[in-house]
Amino acid sequence: MIIVKNVYVVTHPEATHHVDGLVGGWYDSDLTERGVAQAGRIADALAGDLGDTIPTIYTSDLLRTRRTAEIIAGRLSSPLKVDPDLRERSFGEAGGKPQAWLQDHLVPATDGEDWTRHDEGIPGTETRMAVVERIYAALQRIRDDPAEHQVVVTHGGTASYLFAAWIGMPIQAAPGAYFRVTSGGISLLRKDDHHHPYELARLNRTDHLD
Repeated sequence: MIIVKNVYVVTHPEATHHVDGLVGGWYDSDLTERGVAQAGRIADALAGDLGDTIPTIYTSDLLRTRRTAEIIAGRLSSPLKVDPDLRERSFGEAGGKPQAWLQDHLVPATDGEDWTRHDEGIPGTETRMAVVERIYAALQRIRDDPAEHQVVVTHGGTASYLFAAWIGMPIQAAPGAYFRVTSGGISLLRKDDHHHPYELARLNRTDHLD
């Protein structure tokens, strides 16, 4: 039997920390008015792709992603599952502070140090490997869900790790993975046992935001 699964990965649209120049991470910023309107357009775009299909929606528990997911779920009449492992990377004490504060306090990894487990010198900051480990765990739960169509609402900083996990990149290499996405973009992951078992079929669609 050929198994097909489509997973639409949505990066949340404009949030208050974007326009205020603040560090996001686990700082629980909300969508701006523009972001709410963009979330509606994301929902419309997904409705156009999915037709009458009702997907299962997964979301980070942070407010900016959860509100985006709720707007999408309302448009698609979909069940919603909240997974804290889909959160953005925590920047510890820097969360909610000006971006300039973070840049002034960053401590680079030293020569010979494992940069994937470096905390940037900011108390409470997650290492990149810690983020990768929880994103890989979240993606495995999504893959194990038998639903043929899913939507995952997450953050720009974690989307690359979702893609890396989907295509089978070894977890040790994943902290260096980078796929350029923007706020409000929609990417498509596809599983098709006949052609491409795990494919990044579309990266960062944004025409719905115009």
